[in-house]
Amino acid sequence: MDGVNLSELKKIANPKGNIFHALKSSDNDFVGFGEAYFSDINKNEIKGWKRHKQMQLNIVVVCGRIKFVVYDESKNEFFTCILSLDNYYRLTIESGLYMAFMGLDNNNKLINIASIEHDPTESENRKLNEISYNWAK
Repeated sequence: MDGVNLSELKKIANPKGNIFHALKSSDNDFVGFGEAYFSDINKNEIKGWKRHKQMQLNIVVVCGRIKFVVYDESKNEFFTCILSLDNYYRLTIESGLYMAFMGLDNNNKLINIASIEHDPTESENRKLNEISYNWAK
């Protein structure tokens, strides 16, 4: 899907604790840094739909498994993926696309390395039932 990119990330084994890359300024998806934040999502709960007007998202799952769904309203097109430490990728979502996500395990946590600082006027939300998607599939 245009505006969405999955980048495989490096995991470095270390006997004292592993190292997990997330985002470097030399990565093609890096367009700037505004803030980084963590978000929990409970098992079988869904957060979304949200569309940013300016912010680019760079999402990495650091605990559990999370299903992501990105929706391009202009093309009526969906992109889905499940990320975890076993499927370790960075999901980059450009502004203008709706995104929602669902926790699949008991303990799910992601980090978003956002291109700009949070601004409540910069995004718009829709109720879950306003975009038709079958979360059970």
